[in-house]
Amino acid sequence: MERGERMGDILKISLASARVNANLTQEEVCKVLNISKKTLGSWENGNSEPKISQALDLAELYHCNVNNIAFARA
Repeated sequence: MERGERMGDILKISLASARVNANLTQEEVCKVLNISKKTLGSWENGNSEPKISQALDLAELYHCNVNNIAFARA
């Protein structure tokens, strides 16, 4: 497995877990951040990553540190 694939897997788990831990649905997050469900799904599936400004918004919404979302360590 290449580094990019591994980081994508970590990011996917981190984003989805953080959202679930915050008791939020994808629809609720999308409404607050004004993004599409497709965009959030792509982030959660590890197919793309949020911009740093979006990662900061996610961290605030999920009540966690941005490093836990964008740069999770295994």
